[in-house]
Amino acid sequence: MCEPAPGRARFRIGPGCDGVERLEACFRGLAFAPHRHDTYAIGVTLAGVQAFRYRGARRYCLPGQCHILHPDEPHDGAAGDDLGFAYRIAHVSPALVQDALGGKPLPFVEEPVVDLTGPWRDLLSPAWDVENPLDEAGRADIAVAVADMLAARSGAAPAAGPLRIRALSDVRERIAADPATWPSAAALERLSGLDRWTLARQFRAAFGTSPSRFRTMRQLDRARRSMESGTPLAEAAADAGFADQSHLSRQFKRAFGLTPARWVAALA
Repeated sequence: MCEPAPGRARFRIGPGCDGVERLEACFRGLAFAPHRHDTYAIGVTLAGVQAFRYRGARRYCLPGQCHILHPDEPHDGAAGDDLGFAYRIAHVSPALVQDALGGKPLPFVEEPVVDLTGPWRDLLSPAWDVENPLDEAGRADIAVAVADMLAARSGAAPAAGPLRIRALSDVRERIAADPATWPSAAALERLSGLDRWTLARQFRAAFGTSPSRFRTMRQLDRARRSMESGTPLAEAAADAGFADQSHLSRQFKRAFGLTPARWVAALA
């Protein structure tokens, strides 16, 4: 946890895209005066106690807990004690959530502090990733995860429809054939005949992961094969389509629990 001086703050801006902004912050003392914004604010407390006033009551969000703030709802923010707090947050456009809902009314979650189960935390984790870039498919994944979580928490979970397995398999095969080159969301829509929101939701239902995560794992497969043959890490990263060696290392450790260098050393 970062430790700014009392009354000071530190911010880390993550790569975002149209409709999604990602931020990591830490504070001691007052964080924000009362304000409101026109996005959903979906955050997770990393350390300390986050306190805020929202819809007429004082709330406290502990490490590991998430908070869900709806658009146009006034709130403030402060440390719940003298030690400060740290959190990550995604600001997600309601228009993006509406695209994923397909015209249904925006759901409202009454309780702003929630304990999310492991599967929900996994689904939402890309929203809080301030280290890695966000592409069109990742944007759709976040929108669908937020929309489905809001619907589930509000008691209005969307009904599941039949899966378009052949279309989904075509997308899976297209990604696996060349994971270093990411097709546009429009290209995947044309290939599958599904809009990007339905594709993201049905792909996970069919194969247990999102299209963008499936692509990342196939990139890592390619990088591992390159490293096994003695290719330097930077070259292996570029060949697999990662932004740079650091990007490969972060994703590799997240997937396998150790760095590429440790993995290569263990092969000797």
